[in-house]
Amino acid sequence: MADDTSQKKPPQASSDVVLIHGVTEDGKGLHVLRARNQSIEAGQVRPLEHGKPLQGDVVKLRPRRGAPFLCDVETEVSSAELVPPSKGAGRTRARKGPAQVASSAYRDNWEAIWRRGGKDEEQLLN
Repeated sequence: MADDTSQKKPPQASSDVVLIHGVTEDGKGLHVLRARNQSIEAGQVRPLEHGKPLQGDVVKLRPRRGAPFLCDVETEVSSAELVPPSKGAGRTRARKGPAQVASSAYRDNWEAIWRRGGKDEEQLLN
């Protein structure tokens, strides 16, 4: 009988892969095609620069043996983690139509300022 340890399975390929296919116009980055989650995305990979905003995921690329232009991707920070949640996150709209611009306090103050008076104002010409 053969030993079970001799029949090891080969390591599975990463499901997040990048194909490098060119250099950016400024020469500081690379044009890539990224295959992940059953989709293909076109983009650029650039080095992080201190003081500059991030434009997407922060990733670590590991070139494959025999094909250095094909890299396995390890996501360090997802772009979804970089976006702060909005104040209205989780709320659902209670009514249909456009947003309510005027609150009831606004309307009350409007009426207090612009209300047409009773008998006293009717006696005035203007």
